Amino acid sequence: MSLQSLVEQTVQGLGLDLVEIERSAGGLLRITIDLPWMPEHAALPEQFVTIEDCEKVTRQLQYALEVDGIDYNRLEVSSPGIDRLLRHGNDFLRFVGEEVDITLKEPIGPNESSIAANRKKFRGTLEQTDSGWQIVWSDAPPVKPGQRVSKKKAPPPLQALGFVLDEVREARLAPVVDFKGRRKPAAANPAQEQPRPENDAQDTE
Repeated sequence: MSLQSLVEQTVQGLGLDLVEIERSAGGLLRITIDLPWMPEHAALPEQFVTIEDCEKVTRQLQYALEVDGIDYNRLEVSSPGIDRLLRHGNDFLRFVGEEVDITLKEPIGPNESSIAANRKKFRGTLEQTDSGWQIVWSDAPPVKPGQRVSKKKAPPPLQALGFVLDEVREARLAPVVDFKGRRKPAAANPAQEQPRPENDAQDTE
């Protein structure tokens, strides 16, 4: 079984959602998890991954990885950060209206707009459309902290790019920090990091 399939099966078996798998220098295997989200739950108060959730996944993964002979030195299980990966349709629905970074698989190609034909990366507001999705942005320079903006000044023109999920190589929440408070209450980012067990894979205490 592939690492992706093994981790996804283990995480989902515990009632959680796999967000991302990363391998880093020094043999670190980093797993990011979240609570499942459904559109019908959008109006409910948002719940977040707890340290207990991370510990539970860590224990189960240590056993599963050992059984399948997956090589790693350290295992870290945590909740998503401010640059959260968007993996599937529910993620896009969940974060409509948020600022995101989109990387396309292929450049957009010839077009009638002012967007460069070889451009693949975009940052803007995620919106849902009748045909799929679009990202909306302005190429005007951002307003600097403390800078005054005249109310009489016309707002900068907006640009929009429509896309479908199959065209996206990677999508993430833009790591924008607002010291007056982020767009939504930020989740805590508990992490449970454990070295690879050297003997009994089930003994994680």
